[in-house]
Amino acid sequence: MSNDKYTSPLSERYASKEMQYIFSPDKKFKTWRKLWIALAEAENELGLKNEKGEPAVTKAQIEELKAYSEDINYDVAKEREKLVRHDVMSHVYAYGVQCPTAAGIIHLGATSCYVGDNTDIIIMSEALKLVRNKLINVIDRLAGFALEYKDMPCLAFTHFQPAQPTTVGKRATLWLQEFMMDLEDLEYVAGSMKLLGSKGTTGTQASFMELFDGDEEKVKTLDDIIAKKMGFDKCFPVSGQTYSRKLDTRVLNVLAGIAASAHKFACDIRLLQHLKEVEEPFEKNQIGSSAMAYKRNPMRCERITSLARYVMSDVTNAMYTSACQWFERTLDDSANKRISIPEGFLATDGILDLLLNVADGLVVYDKVIEKRLMSELPFMATENIMMDAVKAGGNRQELHEEIRRLSMQAGENVKKHGKENNLLELIAEDSKFPMGEEELKDTMDPTRYTGRAASQTEEYIRDFVRPVLDVNKEILGIRPEINV
Repeated sequence: MSNDKYTSPLSERYASKEMQYIFSPDKKFKTWRKLWIALAEAENELGLKNEKGEPAVTKAQIEELKAYSEDINYDVAKEREKLVRHDVMSHVYAYGVQCPTAAGIIHLGATSCYVGDNTDIIIMSEALKLVRNKLINVIDRLAGFALEYKDMPCLAFTHFQPAQPTTVGKRATLWLQEFMMDLEDLEYVAGSMKLLGSKGTTGTQASFMELFDGDEEKVKTLDDIIAKKMGFDKCFPVSGQTYSRKLDTRVLNVLAGIAASAHKFACDIRLLQHLKEVEEPFEKNQIGSSAMAYKRNPMRCERITSLARYVMSDVTNAMYTSACQWFERTLDDSANKRISIPEGFLATDGILDLLLNVADGLVVYDKVIEKRLMSELPFMATENIMMDAVKAGGNRQELHEEIRRLSMQAGENVKKHGKENNLLELIAEDSKFPMGEEELKDTMDPTRYTGRAASQTEEYIRDFVRPVLDVNKEILGIRPEINV
């Protein structure tokens, strides 16, 4: 690796080799050649004729193109681009050097956007498949975690203040549900992807109307044939010179949604690690701090939130680009798209690999969880205690006020004086409550206060998550490689 020029951290540190290849020049230019072959085949199948009434595109020419579809002469294209300053025409020329018989029919009737825009859509579609596979694996890992800990009571928080207990597994379903929503969004967008097709310079298909002597049906069918050859159901019915940049906003919105869910998950783990209740994996030889040797920083989750912040902000690039396209097209999209879309995918890919790594190795400290819950549980048991006292003949309003007063006193003992929570002792000593300390301790079973947490977890995974995992079982088991 050269150290004397900038390289993107997304490729050097975060994104997988698979995602990097999808956005590589090699993938792009090979897709260009596939599109030129699809166009030539479609023109041949539709019976395009030359001025002599002979086939304008022959099967022999198509076979020649296929022979060199994967063998790109990059050196020729590079030298040609120095001369003509046009990447598409440079690659048309280079392809023609290899395929002299077919040179004259490469790119016949098409514009640069035929290869450029269709390739962008193909690449985004493939990248979404990789994102989908990893997202489903994240869901699988978290589902396993949720089921494993569905019965373990823990202190829940609202406003990051102690609230009614939940379970460790039930909390995980909150993360799961957001990723499931992201999967729904991803599948909708991925399932609605369409090619640009061959629409010409302003989207009117005028060049193909000229080629096919005004035969509209053949011109319409041309798009259908190209779409199917490239693995798509259809092309956009209308366009300018380019496909609508609104599509890019939809794709990046999906990535931003995944990033937001990842950010929420990672922040929760960071808070739990601070509480020493749950930790992300920590490698045997990992160094948490250069100065403080004892530290176990949640560096993976911090990296997730850092990358997620980038992806969430990246979507505004596509929004601005879409909004700024004048009439049938302007070129102020090009430079921005070359950065925002690949890097949005590369960053999301890095996030998903980190999520897989973290979700696969979460460490749960049950004794710490229990201790914190039990220290707060007396406050949460007061409603049950009050109801028992009412059943024994007490006045609900008077008892409520007394519990409020005693709770404030116990809270002061904890916060001001650093003592243990003695609320049960205070209640036991109060004559208004007809129960002793031992009887009150019977109310300290945490499972009495977690409601339907465990059954909600089981039901959600059984009814909503498991069906998705069963349909996609062949893609489960991805093991990411974390570079740093």
